[in-house]
Amino acid sequence: MEINQYQIVLVNLDPTIGSEIQKTRPCVILSPNEMNDNLKTITIAPMTSTSRKYPTRVKIKHNNREGWIVIDQIRTIDKTRIVKTFNSLTSKEIKECKQVIRETFVD
Repeated sequence: MEINQYQIVLVNLDPTIGSEIQKTRPCVILSPNEMNDNLKTITIAPMTSTSRKYPTRVKIKHNNREGWIVIDQIRTIDKTRIVKTFNSLTSKEIKECKQVIRETFVD
């Protein structure tokens, strides 16, 4: 299965602990392709369909529905958690994602 940065994938996030986002849900791959090709893990940001406008959330359209990429819940997962692959983010959504990541994690 080929997976690429900024692709949306369906991921089984369980088991989780505490306030971590849980269940099987779409997630965006954030790790670069070189890592995706050579490691058994990928770095993802889960998505949710219910959110308020929040500085660490990126609003996108997926499957003709509005959704939010939850940058404050980035995590690394084993590729075996991937259930299904979907399309990728648009260039506008990628740009906004990078902007929020920079504002959140980079001085």
